Amino acid sequence: MKKLIAVAVLAGSATGVQAGGLDRSNQDIGIIFESGNRFELSFGQVSPSIDGTDVRSGGQTTSNIANDFNILSGALRYELSDQWSLGLIVDEPFGSDIAFPVIATSPSYGGTKATVETVALTAVARYKFNDAFSVHGGLRYQELKASVTLSGQGYGGLSGYRGDFASDGAVGYVVGAAFEKPEIALRVALTYNSKISHHVSTTETLNGAAVTAGPSETLVETPEALNLEFQTGVAKDTLVFGSVRYARHSGTYVSPTFFNTQTGGGNLTDIEDSTDYEIGIGRRINDQWSGSVAIGYQDEQGDDLVSPLSPTDGATYVSVGAKYQATEQLDVSVGVRYTKLGDARAATSGVAQATFADNSAVSVGVKIGYNF
Repeated sequence: MKKLIAVAVLAGSATGVQAGGLDRSNQDIGIIFESGNRFELSFGQVSPSIDGTDVRSGGQTTSNIANDFNILSGALRYELSDQWSLGLIVDEPFGSDIAFPVIATSPSYGGTKATVETVALTAVARYKFNDAFSVHGGLRYQELKASVTLSGQGYGGLSGYRGDFASDGAVGYVVGAAFEKPEIALRVALTYNSKISHHVSTTETLNGAAVTAGPSETLVETPEALNLEFQTGVAKDTLVFGSVRYARHSGTYVSPTFFNTQTGGGNLTDIEDSTDYEIGIGRRINDQWSGSVAIGYQDEQGDDLVSPLSPTDGATYVSVGAKYQATEQLDVSVGVRYTKLGDARAATSGVAQATFADNSAVSVGVKIGYNF
């Protein structure tokens, strides 16, 4: 039943914009729980559709503000002994790609843009005390760069502001433990991902003109997160799996020098903490084929006033996946997910400027695994 696990991960690895806050990969380290030596390469594409109505234009459309994006990741597991194993994972843990079109029907935020790009390399080791208990931990090196443009009547005197955040690398850590009962494919794993603090060289301009004497330094912290994952066999060739992820996005406080002065300590990101839940079932059909289906839910914030740079509140989704065991060493998995994004009102200074409703995203993913 352990061979079913890969199917469950696929459709969830390309969620992107609808995962809590800036989450894209959920910082998955599942390869460390595989057996033997293994290499995985995953590719995902996310197509969000997020449009709303602008209060200032009498409820006319903002048009689609979310760009399609791709996610690429790779992972390697090497078994050092019966007790020790090592995993290396490259992924894109956080990101954003929002752009409000400059159109007459969107005067509040037309021209507003935000891009965030990250790449992380995680080295994690696992030690098995016995077949039941194990611990894991390691270091994560992360590169981050970003750009934010504020535009439209909703930003008042800050319309035309742009902040460019140069690439910066920093280190965090991951630590956790797991309990297993192999005879029924049971595993419960808890993993803590630390925040990572970047001290980013920042250039600020207003309508193209410099507003500081030179680049300043901005503290940007990507959120700490806690992942709880479980699986268990419930019948022959049938596996139930699930997860809970809590990410502390409210700790991500971004306030460059000029922006901080003009807003009295305002936060460019202003994203609430998120909790995501998933449960699903996987089944092996025959020696070559297995499949899975899962449903997921993300908590609403309780207050639907949100940042224009992340104008959704909560989400629900359904995903399906299939895995083909091509040879004893090679397997290929595919997955697709449909997500219904929660309604929200984009606001600045506590005043709603646009309403976003009935939005969604479609994610597809492919993963190739090779045992050696």
